[in-house]
Amino acid sequence: MATKPASQQPDYSAVQAKAAPSLDWTPQRPVTVTKHAKPDWKYGDGATDSLHKPHVEIDPFAPGRPMLHNYTLLISGIAPRPIGLLSTASKTGAENLAPFSYFQLVDHDPPVFVVGFSGRVARPKDTLRNLAETRECTINTVSEHMVEAVNAASLDAPRGVSEWAVAGLHRAPSATVRPARVRESVFSIEGRVLKTVDYEASRPSVAAHGRLALIEATRFWVREDAVDEKGSEIDLEVLRPVGQLGGASYARVTETFELPRTKWKTATESVGSGLRELVAGSENK
Repeated sequence: MATKPASQQPDYSAVQAKAAPSLDWTPQRPVTVTKHAKPDWKYGDGATDSLHKPHVEIDPFAPGRPMLHNYTLLISGIAPRPIGLLSTASKTGAENLAPFSYFQLVDHDPPVFVVGFSGRVARPKDTLRNLAETRECTINTVSEHMVEAVNAASLDAPRGVSEWAVAGLHRAPSATVRPARVRESVFSIEGRVLKTVDYEASRPSVAAHGRLALIEATRFWVREDAVDEKGSEIDLEVLRPVGQLGGASYARVTETFELPRTKWKTATESVGSGLRELVAGSENK
């Protein structure tokens, strides 16, 4: 069993108080490119580790298992997760700004995103309430330079309190929807709700529910210094995305590696790939 769960990080206050240069934030740290883990990997080689490590079986619905354990297990195991900073407005114009890590791009034609909401039936999140009323929003990416402000926007402020003011972020006008986009975001997407899907909690006594919102993009906004001339690619050095981990931890991208995907025809015809022999051998078994 693991001796140090991801949630047992060093004490936050102690880390912030230490006068150690190695702990200081390095702004605009260059994104370096390395080789991948095993450059000499060949078809059929499998993974480089973990084959003989034992696993623990966990029933998410086991009697007596707190749902909080599922939550902490999932957010520490499905990581890093992209963060979508959603800007919405009610029919009366009341605005809301909130970050979500139950968020993902699911298609590009049409461009569609999914956002997951969990909570109690009697207290739907303001974002979800606004989406139900107007079916409009903007989705804003989260970069290093704005992470503290985005974290502040997650504060459980009472309805009517402006997360824009709490976070200190600035509005930018949208073209196809009413909610404003976040000016500080490198990449923003205007969108409309295509469909929502409801599901009930596993324990009816909890009186909780979940909802998925599928959102189709209607307009993209990219910072001029981040996008190429064709409007087809965003520079990672400018985007500098932040992902969410378990507990209160976040991740930044400071190192990448490339691993191109190969077409079947190319791979089978490539001398030395071993794929043709591997397939022939498996068919004979």
